[in-house]
Amino acid sequence: MYVLFAVVSLCWGVTDASSDWCYTGCERTPSHWVDINGAFCGGNRQSPVDIVPSHVKIDKNLGNFTFVNFSSREVFHNIVNTGHTVQINLKKSMVEIHGGGLNGDYVALQCHFHWGDTEFHPGSEHLVDGKKSRMEMHVVALKKGLTTENALVDPEGIAVLGFLIESTEKTMKSEPWTNLTSHLMSSTEPVNLTDAISMTDLIGDVDLTKFYRYNGSLTTPMCNEVVIWTVFVEPIHVHADLLQLFPTKTHLSNVYRPTQALKGRQVYASPAVELPAAHPWCYHENECNHGPSHWHSLVGSHCAGQRQSPINIITKDSVENKNLGAFTFTHFNDKHAIKHIINTGHTVKCVLEEGLVEVSGGGLGHVYSVLQFHFHWANKESGSTGSEHLLDNTRFPMEIHIVMKKKDSTLNEALASGYGLAVLGFFVEASAGTKNSAPAETPSHEEETSSQSNTEAWKHLTDYFSHIRTTGAEVNFTSEVSLDDLLGDVNRDSFYRYMGSLTTPSCNEAVVWTVFKHSIKVDHNLMLMFPTEMDYHDVYRPAQSLHNRTITYRSAASAPNIPTFLVLLLTASCIFLWN
Repeated sequence: MYVLFAVVSLCWGVTDASSDWCYTGCERTPSHWVDINGAFCGGNRQSPVDIVPSHVKIDKNLGNFTFVNFSSREVFHNIVNTGHTVQINLKKSMVEIHGGGLNGDYVALQCHFHWGDTEFHPGSEHLVDGKKSRMEMHVVALKKGLTTENALVDPEGIAVLGFLIESTEKTMKSEPWTNLTSHLMSSTEPVNLTDAISMTDLIGDVDLTKFYRYNGSLTTPMCNEVVIWTVFVEPIHVHADLLQLFPTKTHLSNVYRPTQALKGRQVYASPAVELPAAHPWCYHENECNHGPSHWHSLVGSHCAGQRQSPINIITKDSVENKNLGAFTFTHFNDKHAIKHIINTGHTVKCVLEEGLVEVSGGGLGHVYSVLQFHFHWANKESGSTGSEHLLDNTRFPMEIHIVMKKKDSTLNEALASGYGLAVLGFFVEASAGTKNSAPAETPSHEEETSSQSNTEAWKHLTDYFSHIRTTGAEVNFTSEVSLDDLLGDVNRDSFYRYMGSLTTPSCNEAVVWTVFKHSIKVDHNLMLMFPTEMDYHDVYRPAQSLHNRTITYRSAASAPNIPTFLVLLLTASCIFLWN
């Protein structure tokens, strides 16, 4: 058994609780795994990833699997709390995996699990369309005929089957999962498995012909880029009470690595998978069946509601609100806050480190966590304008949206709330001395002030565009650029406020909108990089009807320091009136 234990140890680096890395609670958390000597954790083929079905391609060569001894109840050897996960070691050379488009046969060594904390903080490693499942099970297999050392340097040396796990309370507790969870413990001593359990018992009725495939890595140090990943589409359903035993009995929680950038890799699917249309919606009526005038017909759409965005802000009709105080921007100066930059096929999106950047004040009534920011632009023609919001019937060349959710709420909770999301909108136009594209009129409430951006920061940002030219392309953002750098010295004290929606499907009416009065000034040539490099243009939704909503504004000079409880009261009153 020493040989088997050595293989498992080398493959996953999880032999005991004394390892020099962790998920939480030590110096070498996932963001620092790249610093581990000899590790590959900063490579270009890292796992896990967020699988976006609309960006996946069918591969007809991904045929059905053949699983040897998956139904045998004699193959489980022991179960161990490694200090990082719960791992079931299989008996040597008894379980094999063939077919499925794999280039060779593989011998399964072990399976293990990843989980979060509770039902409200799930812990799968792979995401599908940004959604994290409750748990994930990995079946790890070594390519037949390879030594462990060879497998760890072979690009196809290891195959891992990933099974997403969802909780349910609609079915009875299954006997196999009940037996398995009865052996969960905080002790790191292996326990022999004498219960009659098979891999098939744990997998249940998952359709094994439907799966995603991509080339990736181990998801723990040393993160060797040697894994052919198979992630099955259908989840395993397990009773919620049994799943909660994983963090409760092991005293381990949030044992998962965050998703990694695809960096140009393509995710494929087996022919049995029904993929959504690559672009279920678009900005141009003649490019797809669901242009803006048809967004309302999309499944789950709110795009025909009475509180839609963007809007045309008419300054003479807006009302001054002295209760809109100044904002507090937390970690907007952090030059390492941007995690990924992505070409979504509709925009360029920059994803921030989770839970780092926050916004409060400004009459919001809550603290909001910044999730991402993205851009709306026009085309390469001189004088073209592509902002979503209009100011006194004038459209600006570009607009930035900084998207936030209410702190300590899930994204689903935020989308269901009338004020679960908040978005900061900044107009963008050409800086002085560069070719100006249709300069917007100066807002009428205040005289224009200088708002020059950091040109070097915008240059760093647009330098990534050559790496994300294809839809779905995603790369790690490693430049030292902060939100403050991109916003420059634009006036953040004067702004408009109204209750609205997301400006893309499903157009959830959950957004507290802040649109700043003054524009960010950016070099015109850098602005042109957006339509030139991204190969799509005029990415903005037309203005929507106001439907009797009131737009308020803040003028910095006249805004008093209002107690927080009054701001909360006013926000609640506005929400009541506008819903």
